[in-house]
Amino acid sequence: MGIIVALLIGVVAVFMASGDPDGLESTALVVQGQKELTGDTPENAEIEEDLTDKFSYTSPMPDYALGEELGPMGGLIAIIVGIVLAFLVVIGLAYAIKVAGKPAK
Repeated sequence: MGIIVALLIGVVAVFMASGDPDGLESTALVVQGQKELTGDTPENAEIEEDLTDKFSYTSPMPDYALGEELGPMGGLIAIIVGIVLAFLVVIGLAYAIKVAGKPAK
């Protein structure tokens, strides 16, 4: 039942989400001095940093989308894939914990 509710919320969220950065991304812009807490977000408010000798990665589905050409449908697919992957990770961890908790014979 939980995965069905998560999928329903995910499907609805795609069409209700704002295109403006918020949450963690917006907080990072404020901390870096690229955005004020009041007023409009600057047009060039992209986070740029020197990644020399630092860990970095590229997201397979940046901003919960699969590209501009798919539009909201790409976001819908990305959210469904993310929910299913998260579910599989949790099931895998639960199984590993169950197996690790069994006494050896």
